[in-house]
Amino acid sequence: MTALSFNNVTLGYGRTTAVLDVCAVVPEGSLTALVGPNGAGKSTLLKGIIGELRPRSGTIERPDGRHSIAYLPQQAKVDTGTPITVFDFVAMGLWRTIGAFGRVRHEDRAIVDEALRVVGLPDLHQRQIGALSGGQMQRVLFARLLVQDAPVILLDEPFNSIDRRTLDVLTEVLDRWHGEGRTVLAVLHDLDHVREHFSHTLLIARELIAAGPTETVLSKENLFRARTISDAIDDDAVPFRRRAA
Repeated sequence: MTALSFNNVTLGYGRTTAVLDVCAVVPEGSLTALVGPNGAGKSTLLKGIIGELRPRSGTIERPDGRHSIAYLPQQAKVDTGTPITVFDFVAMGLWRTIGAFGRVRHEDRAIVDEALRVVGLPDLHQRQIGALSGGQMQRVLFARLLVQDAPVILLDEPFNSIDRRTLDVLTEVLDRWHGEGRTVLAVLHDLDHVREHFSHTLLIARELIAAGPTETVLSKENLFRARTISDAIDDDAVPFRRRAA
């Protein structure tokens, strides 16, 4: 079964093409890593999945329904200056069931409490999110994903600049989702972590280099080809065109 399918997908900004003719699938229930050099189009591909970017050509097949995908952007893009408590921030993940201005019910409080327990922050309900460390904030962001209860979860660089303990806790959350049959697609840079925890990988360098079992995709040959293509790209060229392998 397939959770996500990319059919000759091209995405871009203005006159710049960021992702070119990608054809790949993300198996349902898999932990799939999305890797590639800087500027390879990884975050752009996630934006295409959630509909923030419309494909210039090709199609992206995704689960039906507004509640089917939960998305975590890079932490640097999350506004932590808003005066809001940890509890209320996590409860925002329930908007699909209680509405934008809905009242948090007793059963909803139990869901938020459980999510904070899972990420190891059971006693921080009333702390302002602006007072959290980077690792604590990332745990809170994962708690908000937990309460969304979506079958497909997209993570953009979820493990950057966090401490080892937080990495271990969030990896356990990934294993929890995997055990529940959810699909996770995560943009990652640590290839050792990918090899250890992700069974499936998409390797892109604006175009798809390889997709499939991680041990096969992350071969020396594929990684070298990705670096070579990335180094050969002229960022000022309009449009970007496929280069011969």
